[in-house]
Amino acid sequence: MIDGMNDSTQSHFILLGFSDRPHLEKVLFVVIFIAYLLTLVGNTTIILVSRLDPYLQTPMYFFLTHLSFLDLSFTTSSIPQLLYNLSGHDKTISYIGCAIQLFLFLGLGGVECLLLAVMAYDRFVAVCKPLHYMVIMNPRLCLGLVSVAWGCGVANSLAMSPVTLHLPRCGRRCVDHFLCEMPALIRMACVNTVAIEGTVFVLAVGIVLSPLVFILVSYGYIVRAVLQIQSASGRQKIFNTCGSHLTVVSLFYGNIIYMYMQPGNSSSQDQGKFLTLFYNIVTPLLNPLIYTLRNKEVKGALRRLLLGNQGAEKE
Repeated sequence: MIDGMNDSTQSHFILLGFSDRPHLEKVLFVVIFIAYLLTLVGNTTIILVSRLDPYLQTPMYFFLTHLSFLDLSFTTSSIPQLLYNLSGHDKTISYIGCAIQLFLFLGLGGVECLLLAVMAYDRFVAVCKPLHYMVIMNPRLCLGLVSVAWGCGVANSLAMSPVTLHLPRCGRRCVDHFLCEMPALIRMACVNTVAIEGTVFVLAVGIVLSPLVFILVSYGYIVRAVLQIQSASGRQKIFNTCGSHLTVVSLFYGNIIYMYMQPGNSSSQDQGKFLTLFYNIVTPLLNPLIYTLRNKEVKGALRRLLLGNQGAEKE
């Protein structure tokens, strides 16, 4: 019998992914490859536009830059490995690669939960306290809020990654997923995992549900403020800026709550794979589109950067 020590030093894992559907793998490779390229282009564009355009040097676009960087990091932590596994018969990933995937997946996911809450607070201040917006959302506070989000996300990953990786697996190497994700690794354990699943649930409440409650409360105040605005154009402007953020929140939390707010063995594993794929590639792909298609400021900034003076004259 292989003990926990030998388990923790094994050289590689096998990512089963979609290998039970070989006819689907080639289609998935093409679709995911195109989506990944578009994700890289879209999020890089958002970062460059937000950093280079002088009209977008505001707290909202400072946070949006971090969100785009998160999305880039998130997809890059797992999609290249998935494309490699889909392209041939080799489904392996090194132990170190698996550990890095798990750490990044947990850490970046936690950061995004908190960053979306920070962005909700930014919209709350912009709508409910517009005259004091630039005073309240000063550069020092913005940097502090982003630092807390990154710090808490990394701390959550540092707490959960080692515990998950060091669960006794009795020689099992096959991960029934396309990445080293926590629920899939917990299912591989050959010991009772009720205690760790309970810990995961408690941490999920803290880092997933608490920010969501904060977001909902913030938007409750925003809705109340909007209802008091007489101008139709004023309401429309608020709906445009807040609508983009709410759409991103809905996409993100809809998937994350389903995956992590229930015991590891209770959900359909196939369903979990496709939800994780959606969360890992579709959401980061849609985020830049949501913020550009609904946002005149970003579209104007793109025109200025691409057309120079001609773009500025059209404003």
